[in-house]
Amino acid sequence: MQGLQEKLTDGLYGIGWSTVKTLPEPVAVHLGRTIADVAFKQQGKGVRRLRANYARVLPDASPERLAELTRAGMRSYLRYWMESFRLPAWSKERINTGFDPKDLHYLTDGLASGRGVILALPHLANWDLAGAWVTTKLRTPFTTVAERLKPETLYDRFVAYREGLGMEVLPHSGGTAFGTLARRLREGGLVCLVADRDLSASGVQVDFFGEPTRMPAGPALLAQQTGALLLPVTLWYDDSPVMQGQVHPPVDVPETGTRAEKTSVMTQALADAFAAGIADHPEDWHMLQRLWLADLEPRPEPPDGERP
Repeated sequence: MQGLQEKLTDGLYGIGWSTVKTLPEPVAVHLGRTIADVAFKQQGKGVRRLRANYARVLPDASPERLAELTRAGMRSYLRYWMESFRLPAWSKERINTGFDPKDLHYLTDGLASGRGVILALPHLANWDLAGAWVTTKLRTPFTTVAERLKPETLYDRFVAYREGLGMEVLPHSGGTAFGTLARRLREGGLVCLVADRDLSASGVQVDFFGEPTRMPAGPALLAQQTGALLLPVTLWYDDSPVMQGQVHPPVDVPETGTRAEKTSVMTQALADAFAAGIADHPEDWHMLQRLWLADLEPRPEPPDGERP
């Protein structure tokens, strides 16, 4: 049964990439909104989780406001998918005019310095579009990491899709990604990481909208180890076809403290920048999974005599 479900999932994504990209843009926009509204009405697991996460972002919101926000969030999420399915068919001009980041000088000056740059983003708006814009408009290749999806054929589709947009994609698992990322940065390259959800057992605990969660240590560790510039980036949609973005000031490596202490301070600074962007545009935060520690299943205690 699991194998059949994985094949079905892969087939559905395949249909999306092969069919949606051929639709006229207004038709794709309408289709995305329709699917989002149907999903919202069905109130499935992901929709309920999105609403619960929004309740932490806006703890004083009324039930009506949360319902309105969740519906808008699903529409934003489906806009992401419709755009992503269509990106391989977009012209260079469409990509170049599809994103308008503010304070881009933090990125361009960092790259010009030759020290390497790490861009760290939350799950806001369309990360793939921002990446395609960097490779197309700025003509700057970069390296990123992708979570291994099931089935493997689906993961392969995502890798091929992103590589087709000009990205070097490394698997999250396997233990070799960090070394490759460090080499790219020492060569003066660009690394982009989605960093608001920990996918490992080594995440750094941070305060996020007043409650503890874990975020990846990788961005801070890479900055410390390579001397690369660490820049938070937040994205959002407005009423136009153009996605907006903000490159935030660099997160500096603290002058004192242990490596773990420096990593904690830097990861908290990333969390604060992410929180500011999410608070301004909560409907564009596509977090349909559990995030806060209070919502996660408790991890089993290690046997006596073993360290976690």
